This record gives sequence, C-alpha cells and structure tokens, in this order.
Amino acid sequence: MHKLHFIIFTLDLQTINITLRILYRPRAELLPKSQFDAIELITQSTLISQRVSELLTERAAQFGLLLDDISIVHLSFRPEFTSAVELKRRFLVEKTEQIRQANVIAAEGDARAADLIGKALDEAGDGLIELRRIETAEGIANQLSKSRNYVYLPHGPQMLLNITGAMQ
Repeated sequence: MHKLHFIIFTLDLQTINITLRILYRPRAELLPKSQFDAIELITQSTLISQRVSELLTERAAQFGLLLDDISIVHLSFRPEFTSAVELKRRFLVEKTEQIRQANVIAAEGDARAADLIGKALDEAGDGLIELRRIETAEGIANQLSKSRNYVYLPHGPQMLLNITGAMQ
C-alpha cells in the first residue's frame, strides 16, 4: 500500500487536495529474471545498485515519473546460504594461514639446507663443489647424447665448467 498526496487546480483555478491510496502487486509472470547471482550481489553491490537505479529510472520515465534516489537498503539470504558463505570465508582464511605457515617452514628448511651445505664445504673443502661440477657435466652430456641434433662443442678451458682442468 502506498499513499500519495497531491494538490491540483481545476479549470476555474480552484485548489483541490487529493490523497490516493494505491494497492499494487507485480504480476509474477511478467517479472524479469535476475541478471545477477548471489555472490555478485554481495561482492558487487555498488555496481548492481547503479544498474538497478538506471533501469528503474528509465522505466519510471515512461510513466512520467522522476526517481530522485534509489538505494538497496537491505539484502538478506536464506540462513543456509549465509552459513555456507561464512564457512567458505573461514576456509579461505585458514587456507591462507596454512600457505603462510608452509612458506615459513620452506624458508626455514632452505636456510637449514644452506647451513648444512656451508658446513659440508668447510669440512670437505672444495670436494663438494667438484662433485656438483661433475654431476652437472654428466647431466649436460646425458642430455646432449639423447638429442638427435648435431652439437659442436668448443674446446677450451670454459667447456663443461672446466672439468678437465679441475681434475688435474
């Protein structure tokens, strides 16, 4: 129900106060289908409010009505949906925290590995570095041997990390 108050003038300039009571309801079969899903209504409420305002303003203009302001003032969902959204939000927060913890643990592991490698280098001297050079050279040679392409290798002290010079 809506009440409207008007002051109008007759042809002989008499003033008349009129109050109208309007009872209305939409015809369900003529209602437009929703253009937005529930998540969009939550995350893009400003954009949706602007779009609704534009559409209603255009439609009202067809009937000679001016709409000064249109706002979505209340939006609610079924309790099941609200609960599901809250559970998803909590899940995402927990997932982010677990990823952060995993990154911290990985960084601590990398630091520990670097310490161990440093200690091994101190104890074994350059032996570990030479072992890594040999393993790297072996991996490169293995990859080159599997290739069907012809490979020309330069001769010199920089070839394969100077493995021949390191062995002498």
